[in-house]
Amino acid sequence: MSSLWGLKEVVDEVGSRGELMVVEERLRSEYEPTKVLIKAEELNKTVLFQVAGKRPACVGNLVGSRQRLYQLLRVGDDVEAYKKLINAMSSEREFSDWFTEYSFSEFYGTYGGDYRELPAIKFFEGDGGYYIDTAVLVAKTPEMDSYNASVHRLMLVDGGFAVRIVPRHLFRIYEQNRLRGVETPVAISVGVHPIVFMASSISPPYGVFEFSLAAALNGAKVPIVRTPKYGLPVVAGTSVVIEGRITLNLVDEGPFVDLLNLYDTVRKQPLIKVESIYLLKDSPLFHVLLPGGKEHKIFMGFPREALIWDSVRKVVPKVVKVRLTEGGGQWLHAVISIERNHEGDGKNAALAAFAGHPSLKHVVIVDSDIDPDNLNDVEWAIATRFQASRGLIVIKGGRGSTLDPSSEDGLTDKVAIIATYPLTKKSVFEKPKIPEGW
Repeated sequence: MSSLWGLKEVVDEVGSRGELMVVEERLRSEYEPTKVLIKAEELNKTVLFQVAGKRPACVGNLVGSRQRLYQLLRVGDDVEAYKKLINAMSSEREFSDWFTEYSFSEFYGTYGGDYRELPAIKFFEGDGGYYIDTAVLVAKTPEMDSYNASVHRLMLVDGGFAVRIVPRHLFRIYEQNRLRGVETPVAISVGVHPIVFMASSISPPYGVFEFSLAAALNGAKVPIVRTPKYGLPVVAGTSVVIEGRITLNLVDEGPFVDLLNLYDTVRKQPLIKVESIYLLKDSPLFHVLLPGGKEHKIFMGFPREALIWDSVRKVVPKVVKVRLTEGGGQWLHAVISIERNHEGDGKNAALAAFAGHPSLKHVVIVDSDIDPDNLNDVEWAIATRFQASRGLIVIKGGRGSTLDPSSEDGLTDKVAIIATYPLTKKSVFEKPKIPEGW
């Protein structure tokens, strides 16, 4: 990368591979971007488009496939990517080791418009409003000299944005400030580099600044600038930077389509008061994510695959492949192929998977000759190798995901299916094949 970590270089690289489509006509902010993003996903292309009356221009489907993710991380396969993510999450250094600071005014100018002029989108008919769904919020941790970066959706409302905050690190910061009667200053970044976006989607231990993960993933210091009013760090090259405060006022937020392609419910969420907006001086692009689309699922699900892989590899001889399935939103369902030494390895693998990704609801454990990417192969393994009396695990009332509408406030029954053959009868379950050389 150059000294800036922006989207222009990413888009230029995609274009050099012939994987870029450009929409010339101006799009309405209702539904038309959704159609364009769906088409780009089908073609496995990144798309550039402009929303009428809004600025800057938009880009979508930056990382809509595993191959694109591998290219971004400069790895060749799943395991290399998993190791890179796990190593990034376990790296600990001083702030100065991860970041290089630049002057804010060197790269940014005043937006010169209202927050309503940013390209917020109404994606689906049942959406509660117009959304920015790629916002990375940076806030300072009240009790320590550190920062938190996390991805949130913003719904356009009177007076600013309604922000959806799930009970993780930003919620903790907000609650600590709220109990003191204090609002929470935030820097909102839109149009961040995909590595920064992925790093901000991960939940490392509280107090670990997610931008340091981006440095570890890319193998280079992250260029940062400090926002003019609150001095919060944002990545130099981010297209749009907004300074504001998470107020103590609550407003209705939602519905919005989540990973499972279902409408999330309406909730009372905090109102963000916008104070100032800044625009990158050189080629800003506004990242738009298709809700429930492939890119959404990759950014959210792939880091969890890495955590599952890391957890399971500690209890079995070898993890061959991990897949959070698309049908499960790359969140609730996993298929894991393993090599075993003992009959109990399959059950240990299942329990380790649940520990690695607590939102996981169902997991299928298969032998190394079954490809988790081939769901017919997986179903065949269940049909021929699974017996409920010895291979079914039901965990009642475990912590799951609030995205699951069948759960009760996130409490769910978890199921593991151990679809592996008895090691003493391997020949009975062997798949037919043609000898090599024929």
